[in-house]
Amino acid sequence: MKTKHKILIAVLILLIAIQFIRPERNIENNPSRYDVFHKSGQPTEIVALVQSACYDCHSNRTAYPWYASVAPVSWVMANHVNEGKSKLNFSDWKLLEVEKQRHALDEVIEVLEKQEMPLNAYQWLHSEANLDQTQIQMIINWATDFKKPLN
Repeated sequence: MKTKHKILIAVLILLIAIQFIRPERNIENNPSRYDVFHKSGQPTEIVALVQSACYDCHSNRTAYPWYASVAPVSWVMANHVNEGKSKLNFSDWKLLEVEKQRHALDEVIEVLEKQEMPLNAYQWLHSEANLDQTQIQMIINWATDFKKPLN
C-alpha cells in the first residue's frame, strides 16, 4: 500500500474515532426561575430579541444545529458556549449580586456599541443574530433601563 493511502486511512480512522469524544451539551429543558426574563414583565419583543441573539452562548439553553454533533466542531462550540457563559449567563441572572448585574449590563451595552457581539462567526451561521442598528439600540435601551433600579 502506498504511503498516501496509509495516511488517508489513518486520518479517516482518526476522524471516525474522535466522533466518540463528545462534550457535554448545554441544554436546560425548562426555563430557569433565575433567568433574567423570568416573571420580569419585559416586552416580548425584547425577550425574543435577546434570546435569539444571545442565549445560545449566554444561557443554559443552547439550541444546537446538526453540525454541532460532529467533532471537532462540537468541541469548538462547547468551548465557545462555556466561555460565553463564564462571562454572562442570563439563566443564572437572579443569582448574581446586584453589583455584578450592573456590571453585566454595562458590558452588554459596551459590546453592542462596539459591535463586538454577537460574534461574526456566529452571525454567519445564525441569521437571527444579525442585528440591525434598530435592534442593537433596542437591547442597549433595555439594558440601560433595566439597570436603573439597580443603582
